[in-house]
Amino acid sequence: MRLVFACSGDIGVPTLKWLLGSRHHVAAVVTQPDKPVGRHQELQFSEIKKLALAAGIPVMQPNRIREPDAVQQLVGLAPQVLVVIAYGQILPRAVLDVPSVACLNLHASLLPKYRGAAPIQAAIESGDSLSGMAVMYMAEGLDTGDVLLEETLPIRRRETGGSLHDRLADLAPCALERALDLLEAGSATRVPQNEAMASYAGKLSRENGLIEWTSPEAVDRRVRAMNPWPGAYTGIPLAAGLRKLKVFSVIQSRTTSAGAGEGTVLAVEKRGILVAAGTGSVWLTEVQLEGKRRLRTTEFLRGTTVVAGTVLAGAGLP
Repeated sequence: MRLVFACSGDIGVPTLKWLLGSRHHVAAVVTQPDKPVGRHQELQFSEIKKLALAAGIPVMQPNRIREPDAVQQLVGLAPQVLVVIAYGQILPRAVLDVPSVACLNLHASLLPKYRGAAPIQAAIESGDSLSGMAVMYMAEGLDTGDVLLEETLPIRRRETGGSLHDRLADLAPCALERALDLLEAGSATRVPQNEAMASYAGKLSRENGLIEWTSPEAVDRRVRAMNPWPGAYTGIPLAAGLRKLKVFSVIQSRTTSAGAGEGTVLAVEKRGILVAAGTGSVWLTEVQLEGKRRLRTTEFLRGTTVVAGTVLAGAGLP
């Protein structure tokens, strides 16, 4: 089939690689404009753009996909299918009507759960046992279209946002291959989403990483869900003032909080820092003080003094 592939995130790289080696023809790749990064604000190509250029595929980078020139360029490509994954813009009706067969979106959740920009993190933070990759027919609403098929994936016990992202990225080509085969055979089905079961996972900001010490389970899930971005963090009062402390891993403890307030340091030992979380507690096992290296907590404590009774909290952080 003749396709246009629209993607801006790394989650789409395995899918584009598969398409380029498949019997399907990628007429063009659509991705977001290059953005300045780093200290010198140099323009850097996304991995999607690098892959497309290396394969000799034309690349479109409109500021807004709804711009008339962009729509006309898509029309001129005459795709049978427009495949979208983590593109970053809502497609207007004028774009949805371009492909002659279907406009498909690959979404990293089991719809209708977790529509929106952060379904991977939402699944981990909610304590779900399953995630997956949904292939849906695109509609004008946000992830509201009929589902063509879904591929499921178990969420591992120590899954992080980064590890689940990568596993779903590898699952996406399998889902798309099945979907394209069904479309070609004329046997693709449409299953409307159950609106009563729908939930939304909005775009993450750095503030979403703030740890709330409500329970060991909640702390553990947030730390794993927000790893690697935006990163879980708390505030730690030191001699130099309140500092941001990123937390990369924790272990739930059987020790109760003994009535200590949420976020109170209960003990400082070789295994780490024990912190009250609701009626329970967690060990902080890997941390990073702002401006410093990421360290196992045992190494961190060699250079930073933390005492029992210290209260970790984000209020007052710059």
